[in-house]
Parts: sequence; C-alpha cells; structure tokens
Amino acid sequence: MVTDRPEYAEHTEYFALVCDHVDYDVVVTDLGARVLDVAQVVRRLTGLGLWRSKVLVVEVPAVVLDGVPQADAEAAVVALREAGARAETRGGQPPRLPKL
Repeated sequence: MVTDRPEYAEHTEYFALVCDHVDYDVVVTDLGARVLDVAQVVRRLTGLGLWRSKVLVVEVPAVVLDGVPQADAEAAVVALREAGARAETRGGQPPRLPKL
C-alpha cells in the first residue's frame, strides 16, 4: 500500500474502511446419520427446496453458504451441528489492498 503520496492517502484510508468486511463460507464436511434433519436446516438457511437441499448436502464437502459475515456463518455451523452434521467455516482472510 502506497501512502507516501499525499494525494492518495485519503483514498487509501477510505478503501481500507470499505473493504474491512471479511467473508466466510459454511461447509458441510460430513452429513451424519440424520440426512433429512440436515437437509431441513440447509433448506432454512438457503431458501432452497427440500429436494435441492438434500442433493446439495449429500455430495460432501458441500459449500452451503458462500460469502456471509462471520456471525451468520457461525450461527449456521451451530444449526448444522445440532442437526447432526459436521460443519465448519472457511475463509476469514481479509481482502488484499491494491497498490496505487
């Protein structure tokens, strides 16, 4: 990040503030024994139909949610684990700032 040029200092700070949001993915790594319960949770989280939710989670590892905030990702993982699946969050890398 170039901050030695005064004309870019204000823009660089603004860009860092705007891009402070870090996206997470929710991934089901193991379906568990209660397939229908997990599919119902995925249906509730994604808005997909029950059949599409089941098809999504049967092929593990499956990305259930993509690019959500950390709080939403953690809540989704808790709900999936309560339904009997193994789930995790992935991501959490802050975006890289471009060099000006």
